[in-house]
Amino acid sequence: MQPRATSPDATPGSEPVAIDRRGLVGPAIDFIRLARPKQWIKGGFVLIGPVYGVADLAARGASWASVIIGALGAFLAFGFIASAGYVLNDLKDREADRMHPRKCRRPIAAGRISAGGARVFAGALLILALAAVLLVPQPETADQLFSPRSLLGICIALYAMNTAAYTLIFKSHPVIDVVSLAMGFVLRVMGGCAAVGISPSAWLLSCTFFVSMFLALGKRLGERRTLGADAAAARGVQAIYTDDFLRMSVVVTGVATLLSYSDYVVAQSSTYTFGFNLLWLTLLPATYALLRCIVQIERGIYDDPTELATRDRPFQIACAMFGAITVALLLGVKLGWLAGV
Repeated sequence: MQPRATSPDATPGSEPVAIDRRGLVGPAIDFIRLARPKQWIKGGFVLIGPVYGVADLAARGASWASVIIGALGAFLAFGFIASAGYVLNDLKDREADRMHPRKCRRPIAAGRISAGGARVFAGALLILALAAVLLVPQPETADQLFSPRSLLGICIALYAMNTAAYTLIFKSHPVIDVVSLAMGFVLRVMGGCAAVGISPSAWLLSCTFFVSMFLALGKRLGERRTLGADAAAARGVQAIYTDDFLRMSVVVTGVATLLSYSDYVVAQSSTYTFGFNLLWLTLLPATYALLRCIVQIERGIYDDPTELATRDRPFQIACAMFGAITVALLLGVKLGWLAGV
């Protein structure tokens, strides 16, 4: 293997990023990495509506097979369309990514996948997203315009437009960048509800919006902690944000998330009270998880809440406890164990 030639005048650390060009089609593993499958964890927001709406679905006599297939179709559709958005984002930011200590290893920035190959891959992901929408059952008596499949398709289209607007415009403007990202999560929740034929409640949309703002702002704060003065080079909008603003905004959106969820807990007291409102117990792991996230990001251990969710064991345990208590209570209501008082 031939060593790379360098200029005699080159100084350590001043050499350009090596670009490996291997034509239109790169290794399959690079295309998988380009799709960022780890980010599909965000698709869990698609399932929130069906999970909390299980009592309504049961009372309506919904077919559980159609509910599961509908939720799966929505999860896959948002996963594929989100991956297509990541590809387009990496295409646009490939030059800036080469300056980033971690993003420089992304397949496009590293030159392992060409721009043409990436565009073809994005088109394939878009087709897969549309195919996933068609998995959603179409009731024979449903209005074609407002059927679960049609409403999910509308949510997917709005998500794609929002992603494109973020990539091309919003990401360089403060506040609207995180609002756009939060709306992506809200559309996931709405799409999941649409796919199984239920309506999202105001508290669900509010909780989703605020927790998504919390995650997006936390990511920007984490970048400033891990990259320091280089944060603006990696993300242009960081030149406008300040540490104080991001720290304050993370706390504000975290508190708003807990208050929104607390309103739901209070509103459901008649359903989950057995001696006391058992749903209140879910506030304990929820509060711990949010505060744990703030501490870890503030310390600079993680620069992305998604990374924290996949690696930080205490955070994962708190989320598991929240999920276990919630599911147990939902099943208790459905099976008649909790009659309320």
